[in-house]
Parts: sequence; structure tokens; C-alpha cells
Amino acid sequence: MYYIGIDVGGTGLKAGVVDEQGKIIATAKCPTGVERGHEAVINDMAHLALKAVENAGISMDDVKSVGIGIPGIEDHARQIVPFCTNLYWHEVPLQELMKKVIDKPIFVGNDATVAGLAESVAGVSAGVKNSVFLTIGTGVGAGIVLDGKVNDGSHGVGSELGHTIICVDGELCTCGNRGCWERYSSATALINMGKKALKAHPESLIGKDGEDKIEAKTVIDAAKAGDPTALEVYDKYIYYICAGLVSIINFIDPEMIVIGGGVSAAGSFLLDAIRAKLPAMVFYKAMPYATIELATLGNDAGIIGAAMLGK
Repeated sequence: MYYIGIDVGGTGLKAGVVDEQGKIIATAKCPTGVERGHEAVINDMAHLALKAVENAGISMDDVKSVGIGIPGIEDHARQIVPFCTNLYWHEVPLQELMKKVIDKPIFVGNDATVAGLAESVAGVSAGVKNSVFLTIGTGVGAGIVLDGKVNDGSHGVGSELGHTIICVDGELCTCGNRGCWERYSSATALINMGKKALKAHPESLIGKDGEDKIEAKTVIDAAKAGDPTALEVYDKYIYYICAGLVSIINFIDPEMIVIGGGVSAAGSFLLDAIRAKLPAMVFYKAMPYATIELATLGNDAGIIGAAMLGK
């Protein structure tokens, strides 16, 4: 049997046919066009799935289910997407509208959650029973896999680890709270830290292309080059990442924590720094704790993970 996975983004839709092992057989894609409203977008999603099946050279009789990864959450009990900011959706009956075109079981999950599931099926955490996936980019998203299955809580909101509060009365977050982890460990946080440091040290390599051109990569590249200011910023940033990782280890005790997203492009420079700082922060120092690894599936994770929701 095969499974369809649909990766829904603010600018693009991707659908794919995936086999039992999590291998993508065929794909199809198109722009999202959020301005057209949710019914038009969902209709495109359904027909994109049918196109992927056609491209795979199979029929819908060979497909067991359809999974959808969205940049938001679904109320599983009502089968309604209560809100999805990037798509401007509010109280959208996603499954009901999909079934007007495709009469198959439909499963919906958060995009970070399905990426974590993908890694646990076909990526770096394959064969690992309990794992946590983190996507570190503009914000911090997460996917929790326990006993081989997605665990997003009783109401589908249980993997928002980026909004764990690590600093009481800390920086204001976009969610309205203060001190959320992603305000200190996201790419956005690293950019803000770099800009602040540059004001005090204008000679730093962080500002070589101008303050308005600073990205997370700018700070990381300056740190790689040995710039003292950048190294200080990067060390503090790594500490903030590790503060959240320790909380995950203490609370969930996974076998592996997988890091993906834009910041993970720093590769071994990120991984080595985390692995060097984390041991001193772990509570049970005489016991094994989660290994830290980089995600391997890249842009395929959305399709694979969404498809695997049905499996």
C-alpha cells in the first residue's frame, strides 16, 4: 500500500506518494495562493494529491490514506482547523472539504510534528523508540514521537516546545507571553543578539555587510572566522539552546533529539558546540541521556511525515 502526504506552506503546496518504508515515489506541487480563501486552497490540495498518484503510475485503490501537514493545529475531536495564521484560516473543516474530492481516511498534523515523524521513520532517528524533533528557524517548532507514535497531547497542542517559558518576565513573544524559549534560541533570536552586540562593537565582522543584512548565518560565519564578539554571542546562543534541551531531557527523557530548520545548516559547528556545552547542564550526569543529531531529510520531511500519519 501507499500513502499520500501533503505539505502545506504559506507560498507553496507539495504532495507526494510515499511507500511503506517512507520513500517518496512521486510528487506534484503548485503555489498556495492563500488570498483565494481556504476552499480554493483545499481543492488544489486534493487535486494535487490526485496528480501525484497519477505521476506515480498507481491508482487510488493502491492508496490507504492521506496525511496533511499544516503550519498550525487541528482540533482532532471536531476535525476542524481552529486557526492557521500563515494561511489566514479560521474554523476550517479541512477533512470534510478534502473528502469531497478524495474518499480516503484523512489525517492532519502540525508541520513540525510530521517532520519529526518523518525523521523517525526514514531519517536519522529511524529505529529510535522515543525522539524529539526541533526545527529552529524563524521560531522553534517541535515534534514528539513516543513509542514510535506522534504524541501531540490531548488537544493536539502538546508539542509547542518553542513556547516553553525559560525566563520569567523575559522578552515578549509573538504568542503574547514573555520569556518563551524561541525568543532566545531561534534564528530570529540570534539575529537580534547579533544586532545588539554590533551596536557595542561596531568593528565586529557581524556588521561587515551592514546591520540591515544581518542573518543568523552572518553571526555564525563571523563566529567561525574567530571574531571575538560573534563568538561571545554564539556561545550565549548555544547556552540558550541547551537550556531548552535540558528541559526536554529532564521532562521526556528521549533517546534522541533531532535538530532541523535553517539554523541546522551550520552543521558540525552547531552540533559540536551543543555537544560540548550540554553535558555540564544535564541533571543525572551518571546516566545516559539523549544523543543530539542533525536532521537528514530536509525538504522531503513534510511530505514523508504527513504521509506516515496514516500509517
